[in-house]
Parts: sequence; C-alpha cells; structure tokens
Amino acid sequence: MTRIIAVVLAVILGANALFQLAAPLAWYDAVPGVPSTGAFNPHFVRDIGAAYLVTAMGLAWFAWRPVQGWPALVAGAAFLTLHSAIHLFDASCSASPLADLIRDFPGVFLPTLAAAGIAIVHKPEEI
Repeated sequence: MTRIIAVVLAVILGANALFQLAAPLAWYDAVPGVPSTGAFNPHFVRDIGAAYLVTAMGLAWFAWRPVQGWPALVAGAAFLTLHSAIHLFDASCSASPLADLIRDFPGVFLPTLAAAGIAIVHKPEEI
C-alpha cells in the first residue's frame, strides 16, 4: 500500500513540478496563498519546481525498487520537511496562522507527512 501512496504522491508532485517549470506565472497565480508570499519570481518558481521534480523522482524510484530507492525517498522527504518548516514558521508570523496552516495542509503538510512516514516505516534493513 505504501508503494501505491508513493506512486500517487510522485504523480501529484511531478505534475506540480512540471507546471512550475513550464508555466511559472500561471502556477503562481493558480496556487492559493502563493501571491501573498512575495513578488513573482520566475527563476525562484522554477528552482522550487526542480526540487519538486527530484522529490517526485525519488518517490517513484522508491515505489519501483524500495531498497535501492529509499535514499532518494529520504532526500525528497527532507526537502518536503524543510519546505513545511518554512511554511510553519511563516504561518506563525502571520496575522492568521490557523487559516494559513489549514490552507497549506493539503499541498504542503500532507505530502510531507506521507513521504516522511513512508521513509521512516520502510527503512531497509541493509542500511
């Protein structure tokens, strides 16, 4: 079941990454809350899209070959965790922290919890 979750997460994060890379302004305008984080910067949106693409590939590799792909999964989960930490900090400094956390839960925190949970639960014995 966790391999299926990893595939679903890889597809969703990969699609998001490709959207960021191909159409950064459309992505910036489409994702709730993003415009409130600062001015549009296409280079920055594409940088984050590249990180999401690598994360998606790590999840896919894990789903295909769990033992060999586990380190890539961990690296992707680390990016997602750090990204979530930034969102958590930003929410704590905002005028409406609970609203920010609720808004960010499905797209930021839930993928982090899923990827990190899979990485923790499925650590190969050889490592």
